[in-house]
Amino acid sequence: MANHTSAKRKYPDIHGIILLNKPKGISSNLAMQKLRHLIKAKKAGHTGNLDPMATGLLPCCFGDATKVAHLLINSDKTYLARCVLGSQTDTGDATGEVIKTAKKTQATESEIAQACAALTGDIQQIPPMYSALHHNGQRLYDLARQGKTVDRPARPATIHHFKLLDNHPEYIDFEIKVSKGTYIRTLLEDFATELGTVAHMSALHRTQTGVFSGEHMLTLEEIETTINSDGGLNNCLMPMQEALLEYPKLTLTASQTQALIHGKQISHRVTDDTYALYDHNGFFMGIGIAENDRLRVKNIFMKSYLQSQAKQAI
Repeated sequence: MANHTSAKRKYPDIHGIILLNKPKGISSNLAMQKLRHLIKAKKAGHTGNLDPMATGLLPCCFGDATKVAHLLINSDKTYLARCVLGSQTDTGDATGEVIKTAKKTQATESEIAQACAALTGDIQQIPPMYSALHHNGQRLYDLARQGKTVDRPARPATIHHFKLLDNHPEYIDFEIKVSKGTYIRTLLEDFATELGTVAHMSALHRTQTGVFSGEHMLTLEEIETTINSDGGLNNCLMPMQEALLEYPKLTLTASQTQALIHGKQISHRVTDDTYALYDHNGFFMGIGIAENDRLRVKNIFMKSYLQSQAKQAI
């Protein structure tokens, strides 16, 4: 049997982010692992799970970039979602078994607009049983597969926009922008309830995660072609500071740089909470936190920082 740990150690330190267009039919983790082995990266993580049936934007972080993954996980996300009225499944999507049907399988644009408006803004959402949330140490989806149902407390969610794209006789297409942790299939079930019917989600495609849009995402096949071209991996690997564009940039002096590297706080008149830190030579260092005119380090990305300096010296 192959030693997964020793194989992993042979991979080099690669630091950066690749915008993967996750294929349908596999988990987000498997898609990320396929990408990690493709580019031969030692350390990897993704930034927000997509169900196996879903496709679209899955930012994958490598090396020190895994330390910014939480910023993307907690960010707003935008989806293209397809809703089928008249049938509800146990999973809430097309992979499940039909458990309920209703005669109403179409709706007017006026009815749709009214239902969307009722679910736009701050709402409370009960997570589906087929989800990865825990209940007494067990995943909800494991309990669901055993035929069990447990009470799940409603959780707050924000629906920034719920926009009708196409009212087809057999389905309804939406563009939906939501806060972290929102379940689109549950939202579509609630939408159907507003219409007095039932529904399930038949397709889902993510187009935006935080500061990243799907405009530049690549399939596994496209990435393989790209890394085998003249430009190699650099043609699809983005610097990790791209995930921090919404945070102000703070350039440090040489003495401030050394102080922060050694874990000290520095005096600095700052007005925001979080900063992208750059040293006196313009190299990206990490993330800083401001408190009472004092600046401290949240994360210093030493491996990538030293790697950047080494590349510059060549």
